[in-house]
Amino acid sequence: MDSRHISERSSPDSSPCISWPSTPATHPDELFDDASFPSDNEQFVLVTGGLGFIGSHTVLELLISGYNVIIVDDLSNSFQEVFTRILTIANRHFLAIGGHCPKAEFHNLSYRDLASMRALLESHYPYSLPGVQRPSNIIGVIHFAAYKAVEESIHQPLKYYQNNINGLVDFMTLLDEFNIKTFIFSSSASVYGTLADGIPLLREEHCVHENLTYRDSDGVENCAQQGCTGITNPYGRTKFFGEAILSDLAKSDPSWNIVGLRYFNPVGCDASGLLGEDPKGVPSNLLPVTVKVMTGQIPELAVYGGDWDTPDGTTVRDFIHVTDLARGHIAALAATNNGNIKGGYRAFNLGTGTGYSVLEVVDAMESVSQRPIPRRVVSRRAGDVQCSVAAVERARKELGWETKKTLRDACEDMWHYLKHGGETGRLRNGLGPTLEER
Repeated sequence: MDSRHISERSSPDSSPCISWPSTPATHPDELFDDASFPSDNEQFVLVTGGLGFIGSHTVLELLISGYNVIIVDDLSNSFQEVFTRILTIANRHFLAIGGHCPKAEFHNLSYRDLASMRALLESHYPYSLPGVQRPSNIIGVIHFAAYKAVEESIHQPLKYYQNNINGLVDFMTLLDEFNIKTFIFSSSASVYGTLADGIPLLREEHCVHENLTYRDSDGVENCAQQGCTGITNPYGRTKFFGEAILSDLAKSDPSWNIVGLRYFNPVGCDASGLLGEDPKGVPSNLLPVTVKVMTGQIPELAVYGGDWDTPDGTTVRDFIHVTDLARGHIAALAATNNGNIKGGYRAFNLGTGTGYSVLEVVDAMESVSQRPIPRRVVSRRAGDVQCSVAAVERARKELGWETKKTLRDACEDMWHYLKHGGETGRLRNGLGPTLEER
């Protein structure tokens, strides 16, 4: 039986809300007419950009971990059907283990639409008795709603500063008004800039927002000074500035608990084959472009530079399976809510600690798929660095998190996604058959 219940409501400036309650065995007619209205004892996690690549996988892991979720996404780089896929996978999970899938709301709006966001936050602010102040039932926010294409940021810097910085400041001001002060920020390894070229493993202390001393892996004491070195593009600067703003906010008001998660290079997709990386625009990340080559949308893979000082001449990155990355957000949220984060702001690398070159990744995908992937070496791309690999001890010790999946797992999951009709945008636009049909 299809247990979905979809309700739509509009605030003065908002787009419709779609809400799926956690009642796998209940017929929709038995539910309240407005299923999107939360009860007083429910708690939710708000996820902006929750239908994008990393956001959708994080929403799925939140549901599997027992959290009710509110998704805000304007669909500028994602598809609404991703919401259906998330709930399908989550309901299958709970059907297999027993129990009920938590609730999920989807709001089709921009996090920068402050009137609509205010209405949304008000709807999750339980009524209080006279003289009794009750908190919001939103226990934390995970913020993914940022532009992220390095090359585009070089050509359109104002677009990135408006959304990633101005939008962040306005959003934090609104959350502060509603006393929602647990915040997980989507940051990036790009904050390390050109430091990445000279350091085998990038530590969180290599980019800090206040002076501190620390001991390296050899026990030698070092002094880290606030600031950054050689950030190569506006996207990376928006992440550094965003971290600095959040660090300043937490320092000024100790009631904030903020975590900045510095992603390295997420790849792969959920093992179900229903979720993948499917941007609306032209992809720039390695595996999405490789997918377009494999599906015949572009003739060959452009490899940006074959003369880097690496074993095979191509750039080296720390490729992390997106499911591991998503689990890192759940670990950060739990650690924050449990009071295990040191200070009001704390940054963590999310990576594997191992680097692979571009050609090694392409070779791994060829091995899994048993299909050749044409490639051609072209000139270096503006904004790239030679090598970027994470030191991961802080996340392991303080968040209790570490990766479980390998690069081959990521390639196998991506191949499974493609064989089962992945790339919803391609199929929707009639751009070619699935790989099973080719």
